[in-house]
Amino acid sequence: MFLFNTSMTLLKGRKTAINLVLMLGLWLAAVFWLFAFYNPTNLAVDKLYWWWVVHLWVEGVWELIMASLLGYLLIKMTGVDREVIEKWLYIIVGLALFSGLLGTGHHYYWIGAPGYWQPIGSIFSTLEVAPFFAMVVFAFTMFWKGSRNHPNKAAMLWALGCPTIAFFGAGVWGFMHTLSFVNYYSHGTQVTAAHGHLAFYGAYVMLILGVITYAMPQIRRVQPYNQILNMWGFWIITSAMCFMTFTLTFAGVVQTHLQRVLGMNYMEVQDQLGLFYIMRLGAGVAVAVGAIMLLYAFFGPAREQVPAGGTNYRRGRLGLNLTTLRGRFYFLYLFSGNGVSPCLSLLALIVSMSVIYLLPKCRQ
Repeated sequence: MFLFNTSMTLLKGRKTAINLVLMLGLWLAAVFWLFAFYNPTNLAVDKLYWWWVVHLWVEGVWELIMASLLGYLLIKMTGVDREVIEKWLYIIVGLALFSGLLGTGHHYYWIGAPGYWQPIGSIFSTLEVAPFFAMVVFAFTMFWKGSRNHPNKAAMLWALGCPTIAFFGAGVWGFMHTLSFVNYYSHGTQVTAAHGHLAFYGAYVMLILGVITYAMPQIRRVQPYNQILNMWGFWIITSAMCFMTFTLTFAGVVQTHLQRVLGMNYMEVQDQLGLFYIMRLGAGVAVAVGAIMLLYAFFGPAREQVPAGGTNYRRGRLGLNLTTLRGRFYFLYLFSGNGVSPCLSLLALIVSMSVIYLLPKCRQ
């Protein structure tokens, strides 16, 4: 019913590359889901088709959905010409389908499939990094080309953070254990869990939260609100997820050595990983705190509204255009976590946050 309604809406409305790619992704997701109903008696055959659902959803059709939604957000917030964004979209879709379909082979290494899947899976799953890297270049290129004065700064932050974290989680961490001769040792360890956690957060969660951040002010018919709280939630959850990923990665390396190299018993190895699991739990608590902040930012009282266009603030006593300054300090705040020095990043974050809060006090 959902696909029928959306398809009929598309047929009767304006057709663009973005909504066509989005519908293609939704229809392919439904088509590959049908293989979940096929239940052969041979376990190897069952797993082969099982990955048609799981892998081709994740590293196939979802990348189409992700790229189209990301393109929509960037069109709305940067003002870059639609034709430019759609050309990037064609590149990303081509890379995703070219690498993702045969990249399914990295799930066929140890299920009883023919041996030729090991080189095929290794080669094409290595290429799966390409569409995620293209999305990072795409997002930041559109950000620099377009006008950066859109009032919904929080939504822009999510739109830039989504492909970045997805690139590291799905791309870099996926590549770390996708080659068959590496996966022989790391398969099923906490290295896989580290990859899965960061990839899911970057490619799925951040995109959805970005869409919600962009849509909620329009649904509530107000200007963008609670943006500082929203961005704090962004940094807390993202930092916690990165810490969790590093923790699980270190746990996976230790597990691989103890279990696969030294041959220790599985439960004996788990006892050695207790400290890593405690740190992972702490990161999970931080994620929960950030999620509560986001829920309040989305559905709580609408405060800290930014006027449309960002040009309606009056000049303060010092004759400063407060909107311009706030925009510049927001840019500092937006990227303060990406510096080479953690201390400088923290200092930049504190200074920029202080200025963002104090500047409105100077208004007449």
